[in-house]
Amino acid sequence: QVHLGQSGGGLVQTGDSLKLACVFSGRAFGNYVLGWFRQAPGKERDFVAAISRSGGATEYADSVRGRFTISRDETSSTVHLQMKNLQPESTAFYYCAADDTYYSASTRTWDSWGRGAQVAVFS
Repeated sequence: QVHLGQSGGGLVQTGDSLKLACVFSGRAFGNYVLGWFRQAPGKERDFVAAISRSGGATEYADSVRGRFTISRDETSSTVHLQMKNLQPESTAFYYCAADDTYYSASTRTWDSWGRGAQVAVFS
């Protein structure tokens, strides 16, 4: 059974940077695609970014492309989300996700989820 342990998050000012981490355990890390989603209060959980098993391919939501970077570290079985130039509309709970098939922007595709990390951006 896959377990995803999240860390990071916090309260930051507009324009600041923040890095989220998600430690994967329970199965072979290299067999899984990984992703990040976010959910603002009262809204649905939306796709943010995803990365392939090899790390050679990534996908981003239009709203974060150029500011957010997803990466994976095979030595520590960790997926990161580096967020730069944060804006108030980025305020949400951020969730990491894993799946052993393929990634997509749909939450239904993903089998395993972290518990979430809160990110709040104030102006």
